[in-house]
Amino acid sequence: MRRLYRRAAETPGAGPDATDDGPLATVASAARTDTASRLHAFNRFEIKYLVPQTQADDLRAELGRYMDEDAYSGTTGYPITSLYYDTPGLRFYWEKIEGLRFRRKLRVRHYGTADDLTADSMVFVEIKQRVNRVTQKRRVRLPYRAALRLCSPQGYAPVGDISSRERAFLDEVATLVGELDLRPTVTTGYHREAWVGREADLGLRITLDHRLRGRDRDFHLSSESLNRLTLPPGLSILEVKANERVPAWVTDTAARMSLDLVRISKYCQSVQAFGLAPRSLMHVADEVDEILRPAPDQAPGRLHATPARPTTPTGVDDAPTRQGAPTR
Repeated sequence: MRRLYRRAAETPGAGPDATDDGPLATVASAARTDTASRLHAFNRFEIKYLVPQTQADDLRAELGRYMDEDAYSGTTGYPITSLYYDTPGLRFYWEKIEGLRFRRKLRVRHYGTADDLTADSMVFVEIKQRVNRVTQKRRVRLPYRAALRLCSPQGYAPVGDISSRERAFLDEVATLVGELDLRPTVTTGYHREAWVGREADLGLRITLDHRLRGRDRDFHLSSESLNRLTLPPGLSILEVKANERVPAWVTDTAARMSLDLVRISKYCQSVQAFGLAPRSLMHVADEVDEILRPAPDQAPGRLHATPARPTTPTGVDDAPTRQGAPTR
């Protein structure tokens, strides 16, 4: 087992943590300790839909009837960029493709534009896992340089007082990286709009992600390297996240708008877009595969898009996460 270094040049400072998939919120207190923890964890159910750009405005209006805009989303949303780690044989990718009941992935996530990111910027190291139908996510907030070191063979351990829960999480990340030989594999980026539930739907969160893109090299999250689109630019992903149940009005709205319910992973879309893995004979097809497959004789009005594999729909990303980039 790889051991963490007991000394480090960087000490992550206590600061605001994040709740769910939004940017910064309130620091959580560590269980059974008196130390403030940067670790945040939660369980939820998720369902996803593909949304054609032509229906996005109608969807926003419908969501506005029942939900409030996320405080950090406002009317324009915010960019998200993530660096995903996997084994040389893409173990995490195949666990998703084969539909394992227990699967997980490791990533470093930055909220904001590439211009905002420095070595001292706070980012999140996250383990996201699926246990049957429940999605679990745990993450800790660290300076970018410390996050990269933690997810490298070098290892990293903060000095000073940290909660036992946070140290256990850091040890888990270090063990995953060391024992599985994890390495940077792809990045993903997109622009997110977010809504939060009100009244009876306080545990509900809905996000709409546009212009999915990524790259399979030059993994620094502030790199000026061009991204490639990993989903046709006319499609967005709607993610519905609930603590216990998805309200009926959500599924009714999706049915009325004829939105396609899909089993899609942004990470897998990037892996497939760059041809990093062949299809397995045992592959459990994602619903999005059927939607994106060309169908010359399809019924009029049906969504028709070119698959993102093995090359991307339009090539170079047309919406980099830089200052001044369009918000929708």
